Amino acid sequence: MHSSPMGGHSGFPVTYRKLKRLFAWLGMKKMAKDFVHQCQICLQAKPDRNRYPGLLQPLPVPEGAWQIISMDFIEGLPRSFRYDCILVIVDKFSKYAHFLPLSHPYTAIDVAKLFMVNVYKLHGLPQTIISDRDRVFTSQLWEQLFKGAGTQLHMSTAYHPQSDGQTERVNQCLEIYLKSFVHATPTKWFSWLHLAEFWYKTSYHSSLSSSPFDVLYGHPPRHFGISSADCAIPDLAVWLKERNLMQALIKQHLNRAQQKMKHMADKKRSFRSFAVGDWVYLKLQPYVQSLVAPRANHKLSFKYFGPFMFSRSWVQWLTGCSFLNPVLYILYSMFLSSRVLRISNHQCCPTCLALTKTCNSQLVSWIPVLT
Repeated sequence: MHSSPMGGHSGFPVTYRKLKRLFAWLGMKKMAKDFVHQCQICLQAKPDRNRYPGLLQPLPVPEGAWQIISMDFIEGLPRSFRYDCILVIVDKFSKYAHFLPLSHPYTAIDVAKLFMVNVYKLHGLPQTIISDRDRVFTSQLWEQLFKGAGTQLHMSTAYHPQSDGQTERVNQCLEIYLKSFVHATPTKWFSWLHLAEFWYKTSYHSSLSSSPFDVLYGHPPRHFGISSADCAIPDLAVWLKERNLMQALIKQHLNRAQQKMKHMADKKRSFRSFAVGDWVYLKLQPYVQSLVAPRANHKLSFKYFGPFMFSRSWVQWLTGCSFLNPVLYILYSMFLSSRVLRISNHQCCPTCLALTKTCNSQLVSWIPVLT
């Protein structure tokens, strides 16, 4: 009634209503519920309807400006004065940002030169750089360049932009600004890029209770056509004291903003813990599916693969895990809890990758392991 073509692997309410029209026995409802909840086809084919797995884990707040920065590219722009890409660099403490134009094709050495000319000369070398897994940031040249300087490179998990939400949000603000002014002439965006950067730096940020320009320099900038009412120069000792107080205050504001963000985000999330020996299904991203189990079209393929057994776990929450399956461990050794679905041990039917060769082709597929 559930697994047949007429049953269609329906949920428990539909399956039970069909079942009780034809049969009746003691404990039928519980038996039907257990059968539906333990159906491996349903576990692998249906999406997880529970709250988003994993509580929010904000990145640590730095002690000062330009110690931790994040970098990302805005791609797909129309060519403007030979540029068609923007490198966005954001300071995690002050939220100060630089918008640097680039043109395809660019290499890791091109991005490194752009960084040295526009960021290093003004702010020095950061302690940590947060980025996605772009080919530039994963290149050996980029890694060796900053490894020799003692800068740590932290890269976000693939298909998980929340790891660097700060830069993604700045990208969104920049794109909205450019759309607002150059929507009629999109090839002129380069002429507005410096104005967009000034607008962003001088805009009020709720997490700072100030603007990035004020936080970094200790005073607001002067504007064309607007004269400042107070032009007195404070004593240096007083200015340094106030600046130290401002940095401490900014850190309090950032911590408070992170706590508020985490509190609001966790309302829509659920905590999941895993232990060594747990059996789980794994949700693979499209490009990993293509590597592990190639097929012509993934539209009707399972959402979850496995099951696999945990060989290592984290104490607080799942930031990553390694599985006993060596193929998946090589392809992708770091998984988020949102991509892992735990199942009962008695539900397990272990699978393995099978390679079937013919005269002209070969097929890779998952088959059950008979024990």
